[in-house]
Formats: sequence, C-alpha cells, structure tokens
Amino acid sequence: MKLGIVGLPNVGKSTLFNSLTKAGAESANYPFCTIDPNVGVVPVPDERIVKLGELYHTKKVTPAVIEFVDIAGLVKGASKGEGLGNQFLANIREVDAIVHVVRCFEDANVVHVDGSIDPLRDIETIDLELIFADIEVLERRIAKQGRAANNDKKIAKEVEMLKSLMAHLEAGSKAMTFEVPDEEDLQKAFREYNLLTAKPVIYAANVSEEDLADDGANNEYVKKVREHAKEEGSEVFVICAQIEQEIAELDDDEKAMFLEDLGLKESGLEKLIAASYKLLGLMSFLTAGEDECRAWTIKIGTKAPQAAGKIHTDFERGFIKAEVVNYKDLLEQGSLAAAREKGLVGMEGKDYVVKDGDVILFRFNV
Repeated sequence: MKLGIVGLPNVGKSTLFNSLTKAGAESANYPFCTIDPNVGVVPVPDERIVKLGELYHTKKVTPAVIEFVDIAGLVKGASKGEGLGNQFLANIREVDAIVHVVRCFEDANVVHVDGSIDPLRDIETIDLELIFADIEVLERRIAKQGRAANNDKKIAKEVEMLKSLMAHLEAGSKAMTFEVPDEEDLQKAFREYNLLTAKPVIYAANVSEEDLADDGANNEYVKKVREHAKEEGSEVFVICAQIEQEIAELDDDEKAMFLEDLGLKESGLEKLIAASYKLLGLMSFLTAGEDECRAWTIKIGTKAPQAAGKIHTDFERGFIKAEVVNYKDLLEQGSLAAAREKGLVGMEGKDYVVKDGDVILFRFNV
C-alpha cells in the first residue's frame, strides 16, 4: 500500500511524515522546507505474526508495509506554477490513497500561509489544485483521442465521457463523485487516467495535545473536517503531529506508557493504518513456519488462488488447495497438528474467500 501525504505549508505534514517513518525529512517553520518528495517504508504493527513467530521459533518475522510519500507543501496556484508549481503531481499519481493533513490547532508561533486557521478553506485550496491538475490530464487525452473519434465509435464514446468528466471538474467537483458509465471499456479508461481527485482521501486532523484525549470531539475545526469527510465518503483520524514525533523516539514499552499517560489507546500511525485499511477495503492473511512468519495485505473478498498469487505467481497458476486455520485457533492449540486433530483446519478450494487472520498453507503444482 502506498499513501501520499499532502497539505498546505506549516500544517504539520512533514512533522507527521517524520514521526511515521522516522526518516528525518526536514521540518521548519516556513513554506517549502520539503522540496523533494521523501519516501519512507513503514511496517504495519501486527501482534499476530509476532505471536506466531514465537510459536514457530521462526528465523524471520515480516510484517506488511506501507509506503509513505511526503509531497512538498502546496499553495494556491500551484498548478499554475506558484510555489513549487506542480512538480509534486507525478509523485502522487501512483499512490493508492491521499492523506490530507489539515491544521486544526491555533498557535501564534506557527505561521499559516493564508494568515488564519480555516480547515475547510485549506481543503478547498488543495482540492482545486488537484482538480486543475486533473483537467490538464483530460485536456491532453481529449486532444489525443479526439482525432480518432470520427472513425471509431468506441473512441467517440470515450471522448463523450471525457467531455462530461471535464465539465464535472470545471464545476469544482472531484472525479470521485463522477458517475462513470456502466461499460467495461469506459470503466477501464477512467481507471487508466489515474486522476488525483478520484483517489480515496483520509483527512489527518492535526490538533494540539489538549484535544487528543477526546479525539478532537470538542474541537470545532475537527467537527467541520468530519462533516466534510462524511459528505464525500472519506475517512478522518485525529492526530497531534508533535506528540507523534515524540512517540517515535521511544521503544515499545515506553511508547505504551506514554500513550497511557495521555489517555490514548493507540498511536497516530495505528489510527492511520486502521483508516487506510477500512477506506481501501484491505485485510491481512498470514503464513507461518520455521523460516518465516509473514503478513500479506489483500483486498477483502479475495479468493484463495489470488491470495496465493500475492506470494508468487506460480502459487496462483498451480493452485490446488489451501490449508486454512484461524490464527487464534492455531495459537490456542499450540501447533498445526493439534489444530488438525481438533478439526480446526480446513482444506479449501478455488472458491474459498480468505478471511482476515487466516493462517494459510498453499498446496500447488507447477
């Protein structure tokens, strides 16, 4: 999974990136301190594979990972060359979802690029820049396809959709709210445009430490962000980027104590992972053995052969059966053999839909 972090300058975006990835992206109280996109790969905390690793005395425990791309601060007019221009765009075309950091705290010592705190205005500013960037993509596509439309009915249909989509964007609406015609060719073409405003969004409401304990419930700025996210079907999580940076320096035991002192059950990273998995419809299945215990991220609803293909294409091509046990049952019984004796292990075929927390041994023949 790959997430692009965007936001106006000085909203806490690079501080958040630093804390999530411990990558040390430069962070300072002035715009454009992050000029080049920073990339960090972060393991997804998952106690299930840690426990399985202990059970199997495994040589290696490999969690699923998330790749974060931190994009330089945007300003109004970025798509027209203001600030750092639109050089950020190529870096977030390939992400699965956009994490939009929104400032929801007052601090006279941290300047706001627009002079005041207004999260909905900030969201609109970023959205408009992404819309303008998408319009450029569509203009190029229309110019290219328009020439061939006269002689090809299929292309003519696409050009018709492109023009409707262009009008939708020019009205200030995001591509995610555009109704794509229910035709396979047009659905495929729409996906290939890779539009920024078609990507799912997770809003990171950056608050002060005082607003963390009640998850921003009494913060009027956070309320507005939540209302906006609900309207467009996005996710929201509340974070204090400064606190996250402090947490990032601690070991696991110290981190647990620190969170407890703050009245928190989970870190910002854990909140973000939960929001990401929910928004993108993801889950993890597990593989376990003496050599390695590993978590694999797949879409909810994935069938056994396709899950096997995540490990290796040969596994999917030569799929025979999947030996499946729930990780809790495996841990309780103490071994796969004991779980088999209790009838807790199933031999599943090609139509088996993998469940979150399944421990699977694939049988295949190539």
